[in-house]
Amino acid sequence: MYMDTAPEVDRHALSPEHAETIRASLPAVGANIEEIARLFYRTMFAEHPGLLANTFNRGNQRSGEQQKALAASVATFAAMLVDTSAPSPVELLTRIGHKHVSLGITEDQYQIVHDNLFQAIGEVLGDAVTPQVAEAWDRVYWIMAGVLVGFEKGLYDSAGVRDGDVFVPARLAAREQLTGSVMKYAFEAAGFARTQPGQYTSLGVQLPDGARQLRQYSLIEWDDRGFSVAVQRDGEVSSHLQDHVRESDTIEATLPAGHLVLHQFTSPIVTVSQGIGSTPMAGMLVALIRRLDAEQGAASRPEHPITVLHADASESDYAFRDLAEAVTSRLQAPLVTAFRDQDQRLDLRALAEDGTLPAGAQWYLCGGNAFLRDIRDQLEEHKTRLFPAEVHFELFSPNDWLLR
Repeated sequence: MYMDTAPEVDRHALSPEHAETIRASLPAVGANIEEIARLFYRTMFAEHPGLLANTFNRGNQRSGEQQKALAASVATFAAMLVDTSAPSPVELLTRIGHKHVSLGITEDQYQIVHDNLFQAIGEVLGDAVTPQVAEAWDRVYWIMAGVLVGFEKGLYDSAGVRDGDVFVPARLAAREQLTGSVMKYAFEAAGFARTQPGQYTSLGVQLPDGARQLRQYSLIEWDDRGFSVAVQRDGEVSSHLQDHVRESDTIEATLPAGHLVLHQFTSPIVTVSQGIGSTPMAGMLVALIRRLDAEQGAASRPEHPITVLHADASESDYAFRDLAEAVTSRLQAPLVTAFRDQDQRLDLRALAEDGTLPAGAQWYLCGGNAFLRDIRDQLEEHKTRLFPAEVHFELFSPNDWLLR
């Protein structure tokens, strides 16, 4: 599921009166967002237990990551509406919309979230939620919901499916151990031929307690017969896949989604990954080679250079080292690695000075929060040398929109 068009947001959709009310109440909402989130989810899951069992990832709920993500996204959107100097909310909404369609979210669920979220806000803030405050925040929520619903309908339409109808059976054809903690899974499934390089699928498994849990995995390879992903042992779904799903078993998968996709090859490309964040980059490298083979022949090279950067705990933990070496060798492109057990770090200034990094490149980043903040800080520090055309990124957490 993919569209070239982004969500359309009218940053002047609030009336002046509502905007003034939002500015005045934002500090109180922001200061209490974690308490609001906890109460919101506790109430919603009590009334709709199937959402926790079948839609929301329980691991994220236990860690508090998902709770902060959903509730804070509304406050972040409100801040973007009333502050013209704030970043555009388009990127925030694009990320959320793709996550939603990868879970099969439908329009009717926005009412459930609204009712429970506003009940939580009222209970936490008490008398501070005057009728005027409630009306202004209600307006913010439905502006955001309207934009997301329209964008998500477009994504569903792009795959030719009804809203939410994104689940397909996926039969495990083969699995392969890549590292001590990472396994590659190849599934037979329909509907993946139009996958964009860098996208992901949500895999759903039935756990021993009867809950159907979902987790997203970046796609490595795909065609009209199926797809492959890499699974690192981490959390309920990944552990269940490694411990219990064997060849010929069938699970659920959702049609591909995700905004971090390899764009047209019209400028240099730099991919930067950490740990299992190399998976979407592996999908991009595979797609690049396929494109070159299809368009120009086996001896071809891309018109613009590509540079691959990767950081990991150790050499043995780099799940896609062989693939990266094979692709970069064929393209005569740089592959730069940094391993923590060797006290190495990706130093963009040094790589720019020795000519490894091209100027004016499209940058694609995937890794943990601290790692990506470091890379983005380095890009900002050395932007007059590197002149990045665009910086695209994906994180491991539900709060990826927080890293702007």
